[in-house]
Amino acid sequence: MDPHEARRRLLRHGVVIVLLSLLEGAFVPAFTNPRMAVAAHVGGITTGFLTALFGLVWTDLRLGTGVVRTLFWLVVFQGYTQTAGLILAAAFGTSRTTPLAGAGHAGAPWQEAVVAILLTTGAVAVLACCALAVHGLRRPASENRRAGF
Repeated sequence: MDPHEARRRLLRHGVVIVLLSLLEGAFVPAFTNPRMAVAAHVGGITTGFLTALFGLVWTDLRLGTGVVRTLFWLVVFQGYTQTAGLILAAAFGTSRTTPLAGAGHAGAPWQEAVVAILLTTGAVAVLACCALAVHGLRRPASENRRAGF
């Protein structure tokens, strides 16, 4: 995929996630757990910004072709799984994965499992994305020598 096209697509995904989270925020009182809905609203906006941030730095990453492809899909995956997991936690009233915002609520076992899978896999993905981005933003060895580092 062309780096500029990937950049544009990540920016679009980030804005879509922010838009979904803003719309979700309008319905906070209607959720089973309004406190979790507020957390989902803020968390979704933050996740959308992070997804867009990956788009902004995309052309500066120095990674192999396969790693770049994997990173692109991990960024998209983490954005939507984190956002969906938080919104579903608010809708279902789950609390196992989100004990502070979910206090006093409990979902059905399958609901708790769905939220746990989304939030756990999303958390692993976002950590991997950040680690790969830090690695990809390092200076190439030739630039380090010229800069005196």
